[in-house]
Amino acid sequence: MKSFRKELWFNTKSRRDYINITSEIEKAIKESEIKEGILLCNAMHITSSVFINDDEKGLHNDFENWLEGLAPEKPYDKYRHNNTGEDNADAHLKRSIMGREVVVAVTGGKLDFGPWEQIFYGEFDGKRRKRVLVKIIGE
Repeated sequence: MKSFRKELWFNTKSRRDYINITSEIEKAIKESEIKEGILLCNAMHITSSVFINDDEKGLHNDFENWLEGLAPEKPYDKYRHNNTGEDNADAHLKRSIMGREVVVAVTGGKLDFGPWEQIFYGEFDGKRRKRVLVKIIGE
């Protein structure tokens, strides 16, 4: 069995963003030379997320509106966490909702996806450098 590890780095220009990272994951699978196995992809920061969904602009806007409705960024004093001097309590909650990681089967050297599935990096407290771990194990 082989193991492959790679880090992807992001530094978004805005506080929140949704980035399709599927092509970067596909490149990592090729680099790994693993044909049959499992891919783990996870955000290494507690205010960002990795998730699978459709790459459709309207849906991304729906995510933004839905998450802001559940955990609005402001007012900052709404959250006890922000009493520590931070202003990102909402980002922690958004990450909890959207999830930390995805696990995908690798079959024939490719992501074994259903229709329309894509992998996204979700940023909820951006404007600084953050990383995503890609780990592939298999044969």
